[in-house]
Amino acid sequence: MSRNKKPLPLLEDIEITDFAAEGKAIARVNDMVIFVPWVVPGDICDLQITRKKHSFMEAKAVRIKSRSSERVEPRCPHFGVCGGCKWQCLSYDRQLYYKQQQVTDALTRIGKVQLPETLPIVGSARVFGYRNKLEFSFSNKRWLTAEEIAQGGDYDNKCGVGFHISGAFDKVLDINCCLLMNDLQNRVRNGVRSYALERGLTFFDLRQQTGLLRDIIFRTAPTIGDNYETCGEVMLTMQFHIIDDEEQRQANELMEWISTQFPEITTIVWVNNLKCNDTIGDLEIHVYKGRGYVYELMEDLRFKVGPKSFYQTNNAQAYELYKLVRQFAGLTGKELVYDLYTGTGTIANFVARQARKVIGIEYVAEAIEDARVNAALNGIDNTEFLAGDMKDVLTTDFIESNGRPDVIITDPPRAGMHGDVVNTILHAAPRRIVYVSCNPAT
Repeated sequence: MSRNKKPLPLLEDIEITDFAAEGKAIARVNDMVIFVPWVVPGDICDLQITRKKHSFMEAKAVRIKSRSSERVEPRCPHFGVCGGCKWQCLSYDRQLYYKQQQVTDALTRIGKVQLPETLPIVGSARVFGYRNKLEFSFSNKRWLTAEEIAQGGDYDNKCGVGFHISGAFDKVLDINCCLLMNDLQNRVRNGVRSYALERGLTFFDLRQQTGLLRDIIFRTAPTIGDNYETCGEVMLTMQFHIIDDEEQRQANELMEWISTQFPEITTIVWVNNLKCNDTIGDLEIHVYKGRGYVYELMEDLRFKVGPKSFYQTNNAQAYELYKLVRQFAGLTGKELVYDLYTGTGTIANFVARQARKVIGIEYVAEAIEDARVNAALNGIDNTEFLAGDMKDVLTTDFIESNGRPDVIITDPPRAGMHGDVVNTILHAAPRRIVYVSCNPAT
């Protein structure tokens, strides 16, 4: 006989006091930490506990009884349902304050580092419309919002294109308006949805692994002097699940329609993905229109970016970041630099003219090929790029063979650096280490 679980409590009139990682805020009740999304410090809320552990609880705010002075009205119509932009209800200056606080806390509390006075955080000039890449998924089982369920509609058509819902891997929230990129992506995505529904094209079923339309990726690259309200080059990647000639015909007709309706798209590429996941790194890319890539611009450098390339998603902010990396490296033209986790070699090529030599190391072989192409494209001849697992490539033997670096720049993934890599860096004992991190806790 199964027992009914004890219902989790509803806590009333709880003040939100701080922010945590991943867009969650914090409340404290009787020395218990409670993580709550979609609220800001200063809010007074009724909290429904959704998960209870020995050291913490998770909750959702069922009522906000008193609004914090730090709260602002979110601009996005999908805020609170879409999994992104969790701090959009917080003014941007306060977002920056809490982000800097998180970095300081990670270094002092986790790293036990005694910090000197820290430099002020460098905010983005643009809070909306700044992204150069967005990816949307098609689904024949779109997520129904609480409002739609309350209205009790029939909803025979559950096809949608948008973002995956957190915790529901096969459900997609249908997106009508995303404010993170210029409006072209809204017009194209909404147009493709209407086209597909009118012509009966099938949307992907993640559980059954059926359906023609699977994914759509937008990339924009600004022209010189572009104010980011418009875009220069635009690359569209269509990901299909094509199983016969009829579906190939439908895919070709859709891409021709997109090309005709949206001539500002400079290149269209497509991939046929019959795998169980959406990754395209190991799949053949087909060019339908244009040259199959775009160029990103930074100072007097051009970077070739293809459908599989990694590039920072905020062009202007990436430039600010790379300038700081170059400044912190303190290069005089005499240094040997190791650029670890170099990706497509953007940082390596950006600092190369101020160094004697730069060696970039990256796990993804295709990214290393891009790095070499970008070096050649810009006439840079003092970079060397190597592909392989960092802990296997960066060894004491490697350093003895290639030279002891004066400066190490490292930009690892969210998981941080492998212990063997850390030990090799310590053994190398460079004069300076510039550490770029997307997850300061690691």
